[in-house]
Amino acid sequence: MKILITGGGGFLGSRLARALRARDASAKITLLDVAFPPGLDREFHCVTGDLASAEAIGNALDGDTQAIYHLAAVVSGGAEADFDLGYHVNMDGTRALLEAARKLAKPRVVYASSVAAFGGTLPDVLDDSTTPAPQTSYGTQKVIGEYLVADYTRKGFIDGRSLRLPTIVVRPGKPNLAASSFASGIIREPLAGVASECPVPDTTGVWILSPSRVVEAFLHAHDLSSSEWPTTRVVNLPGITLTVREMIEAMGRVAGREAVERVKFVPDARIQAIVKTWPVRFRTDRALAMGFKADSDFDSIVRQHLGT
Repeated sequence: MKILITGGGGFLGSRLARALRARDASAKITLLDVAFPPGLDREFHCVTGDLASAEAIGNALDGDTQAIYHLAAVVSGGAEADFDLGYHVNMDGTRALLEAARKLAKPRVVYASSVAAFGGTLPDVLDDSTTPAPQTSYGTQKVIGEYLVADYTRKGFIDGRSLRLPTIVVRPGKPNLAASSFASGIIREPLAGVASECPVPDTTGVWILSPSRVVEAFLHAHDLSSSEWPTTRVVNLPGITLTVREMIEAMGRVAGREAVERVKFVPDARIQAIVKTWPVRFRTDRALAMGFKADSDFDSIVRQHLGT
């Protein structure tokens, strides 16, 4: 089987690639990204290039590619700070990829969207009938991508399925430009013995999914038959709702009070303005019926990050 993962140089992309390789050692997996960590090219075929470039996509996409996992994106804070770059990658790049996929034999395309699709005046608990109304450029670009995936599927060009991802915690590595980066930073840095600055109040709620669960979701989304997907071709993934304070307290239960004391609250109005538009509570009946799963609790997510 030939597989393409855009954003394959990132944490989730590389983790997904290894999960796919573990399932099928004979799979031919290509990763497309603007940069790759050292050594990844020894494991997979890595293509460096701009997602919106026909040349880069042409170098990465074989004529008999059967599956495409589209994870590449300019993240929330970056897309808000650089309007043109966000639309170039998140909208133009998605359209360019789908146009290339259109020339193939109806590949399955799994698209990583986001709960940033929602915003504005929202019910206390969102469900599958809640209409997207993004309040950021990133959220707008993700919703456009969802509609493109659905329309290319309707026309029979691809077999698309979109996942609205919660905030993924705990991400390893360094902080990035995502407005949600703090959600990992307040756990990752203190557990490593480093102080962390939290830009939002401790009462801020976050809809969370662990890295292992989101990789499982990508695999499961691909494996489901086309008939099991709604006509919108999109689902809100299950997650758990926690406040920042509850996350920190869970870290304390697992790792001790010293870790908790390394978190310092330093307000950042720019981050707060983005985060406050995001939904916090969902009822994900459709995704659960389709077999997607949430984490049981945050303590287990902290332990997963620690490898215990």
